[in-house]
Amino acid sequence: MGFSEADVISVLKEVFATTDPRLLVGIGDDAALVQGAERQVITTDVAVAGVHFRTDWSSPFDIGRKITAANVADVLAMGATCDYLVAAVTLTGTEDLTWIEQLARGMKAEADRAGALIVGGDIARSSVITIAMTAVGRCDAPILRSGARAGDDIFISSLTGWSAAGLALLSKEKPPAGAIATKAISEFSAPTLDYEFNYSQATALCDISDSLLIQAQQLAAASGVCLHFETELFQGVEEFAELAQLAIATGADVWDWVLGGGEDHVFLATGKDLPGVRVGRVMSGSGISGIEMKKAPVSWSHFN
Repeated sequence: MGFSEADVISVLKEVFATTDPRLLVGIGDDAALVQGAERQVITTDVAVAGVHFRTDWSSPFDIGRKITAANVADVLAMGATCDYLVAAVTLTGTEDLTWIEQLARGMKAEADRAGALIVGGDIARSSVITIAMTAVGRCDAPILRSGARAGDDIFISSLTGWSAAGLALLSKEKPPAGAIATKAISEFSAPTLDYEFNYSQATALCDISDSLLIQAQQLAAASGVCLHFETELFQGVEEFAELAQLAIATGADVWDWVLGGGEDHVFLATGKDLPGVRVGRVMSGSGISGIEMKKAPVSWSHFN
């Protein structure tokens, strides 16, 4: 690789250096020592080059942000606060220290937005770049998918579909240019989490990582209710016109992006007077109603 493990650790110690009192022993020892909480939330995720990201499409900084955002979103979707992250990375040997540093800085940039600390990890050599991350958070009262009640309203923290639009553009030989296209590609490379929204009063909550339809079906099943969506409420969002314009320019159906696109890491919540965009209501029954796609979304599976 042209550098030693000690060189990498030196870079990472500098990037992740902190005086935050939650971290008692940081990078450089056999393990991190942190202050814990009485009730903790733990999640983990892995990203593989060629499956979850492409180095010719995304910078190492954006890749670092993306995998960090995916983990943080899962913690936030439990109504929790993210405290700590650890990352295990495999490299092919063709990367240099600058690439590794930018990957780490992307992780730290997103962790800083979440108020979380990256406290350690591991590095190894492999035939493909992989990034495995574990997040640890805390909460007093977790918000589950099973709490939606008939009479609740349905909210999304922001409009879904931007990441799917970005993927569609990058997949084209000659994608359209302009500010809207740039925004879509940016949201695919590193999604923007809605950190400013407080969903502590939600009755049910989840992160939209697969697609709005799939996550809505899961939430409806967990709660034993029907989620009824109203398309005109989506269309009333200012961003919808921009996304629809981009869909027309690429010959796509905007609803395929909004309903079937994944990796936006937008939050889907039920309750009353919540932040974000109201898109429907919870009713007695089962499943979802009010919206449909020309083609059904397919939940991602690595083994099909």
